Amino acid sequence: MNIFVTGGAGFIGSHLVDGFIDKGNTVTVYDNLSSGKKQFIERHLQRDNFTFIEADLLDLENVTKEIKDHDVVFHIAANPDVKLGAQQPDIAKRDILATYNLLDAMRMNDIKKIVFSSSSTIYGETPAFPLPESYGPLLPISVYGAAKLAAEGLISSFCHTFDMQGWIFRFANVVGERGTHGVIVDFINKLRKSPRKLEILGDGRQRKPYLYVEDCVGGMLFGFEQSNEQINIFNLGCNTATEVTRIAEIVVEEMGLTNVKFTYTGGKRGWKGDVPQFQFDISKMKKLGWKATVTSDEAVRKTTRVLLDTNI
Repeated sequence: MNIFVTGGAGFIGSHLVDGFIDKGNTVTVYDNLSSGKKQFIERHLQRDNFTFIEADLLDLENVTKEIKDHDVVFHIAANPDVKLGAQQPDIAKRDILATYNLLDAMRMNDIKKIVFSSSSTIYGETPAFPLPESYGPLLPISVYGAAKLAAEGLISSFCHTFDMQGWIFRFANVVGERGTHGVIVDFINKLRKSPRKLEILGDGRQRKPYLYVEDCVGGMLFGFEQSNEQINIFNLGCNTATEVTRIAEIVVEEMGLTNVKFTYTGGKRGWKGDVPQFQFDISKMKKLGWKATVTSDEAVRKTTRVLLDTNI
């Protein structure tokens, strides 16, 4: 296949690119490097079946030109940090326009397949039971979640209006090698500066599923290959979840620290727009034949080890 990956130099996108290249596909990465890193795709730069384009999806003319002759688009490009929306809400506007431009460029080039990285944040604050893909109404409480939900709506509308096909994957909290932000990164950085104390945002009881990046990528590819509706929507996560205080304990253990005092900023949220607890119903992916290879706690520990080894 000839694959176009937006955000392909980012955390999740670069892992997708590794898998595509290893299977012999031709890949074009389109990334403005606002959060991605060229080093994540460096080993592919000299390959004949790989092209890197440093450019912005807000440039409709350019993306329309560069997307030509591709078979499928994997749309991973977006602001990767939920917290950032509270300080820079205009990020949502940019992400929504970027998705619109991408879809319009696909329409103009008669490209029919798009795979999108959505998020659990589209569900908003929900009852404490596993959420199926059919849950509604969808009322995000973060700017990040609103932008993801808007993108889902755009994809659905273009697919139905212009006879396209879409695959939408709503991710749990994805962690792993090349992660550049999030609670594990924050804890490691804080403890390197002050190894005897750790400030934890909220009350530490926030509880969510953490999905290892290799499982995330594997799930996306499996779902894409094994489903064929016009719009294919899947929760992508694991059956287990991890509390923030437990994450702190794992990071402390893996750093070999002792007598670390935990302090809490208080309140049930870590930040504006934080959903304190959620759990996916992932039976749809399991019926398809896929499940995560590691638990949420194992994903957290594995991530901590790899980030310490790579000296984030």
